[in-house]
Amino acid sequence: MPLAATGDLVARAAAAHTAVAAFNVITLEHVEAVVTGAEQAGAPVVVQVSENAVKYRGGRLLPLARAARAAAEQARVPVALHLDHVQSDDLLRQAPAAGFGSVMYDASRLPYARNLAATRAAVDWAHAQGLWIEAELGRIGGKDRPDGRAGTAERTPDAHSPEARTDPDEARAFVAASGVDALAVAVGSTHAMTTRTARLDQDLVARLATAAGVPLVLHGSSGVPDRDLAEAAARGIAKVNVGTALNRAMTEAVRDFLAAHPDAVDPRRYLDGARQAMARTVEHFLRVLGVPGVPGVPGVPGAEDAPPGRVTA
Repeated sequence: MPLAATGDLVARAAAAHTAVAAFNVITLEHVEAVVTGAEQAGAPVVVQVSENAVKYRGGRLLPLARAARAAAEQARVPVALHLDHVQSDDLLRQAPAAGFGSVMYDASRLPYARNLAATRAAVDWAHAQGLWIEAELGRIGGKDRPDGRAGTAERTPDAHSPEARTDPDEARAFVAASGVDALAVAVGSTHAMTTRTARLDQDLVARLATAAGVPLVLHGSSGVPDRDLAEAAARGIAKVNVGTALNRAMTEAVRDFLAAHPDAVDPRRYLDGARQAMARTVEHFLRVLGVPGVPGVPGVPGAEDAPPGRVTA
């Protein structure tokens, strides 16, 4: 089917008091797993390509973007393409021609005033191209430093501390002045977590949803327990980003296969299992969030232990 618009999927999820899941992809197996998992859940999904993924692919956006678009157009559920964590203005300007309908412009590393100025300029350009645009306010943390090592380039508060979290008054002012369509907020999660031990400030989520006036986005969702994700969606998070959970599923499947078959040399044998493991992970997150299903496509999204929309404080 035709590419879906990220903004439409997010708006639909927000109206249903849930969140659309957005998965970061690195390989073709990632892309195929996201589409397969969404089809199994009977739910729409967002495929994301980050600036880091583009750097990994030699700085070339089009090969992975075109593969993702082809897979999206052949999917039985709506699939949107999103360019994630863009810091390079050059990469931002490649988004429309590469088939992306939305972009997350990340100037959160900058002080507030410079973040606002850079984001405003990006929004003006993106809106003129018909792009839906997300920005970040607060310090979610966990991204690689410019030199490629883990951590941040400057000393910042721990992402789990109140000091790093997004202030509702700043969020209100930032959205009004920047014109962004969605805001990624720091509420207790962090990027690249391999354990699901993050604890979200759910009251802050609700306050930010009221203050911002635009859909909220949760980054670092791989580290958040299922019930907390469902509650955050019920309280105002309308898009959740997942990346590390896919990478962990892929790596564990490959590691287990090679441990059991040390003489294997055909990558199809272990990548098939890795793709299946990632697809199961995608399906799980979609069911946890209870994203509104697609008429005529099998699947009954919703977490068995915490049905979204029924979670209370």
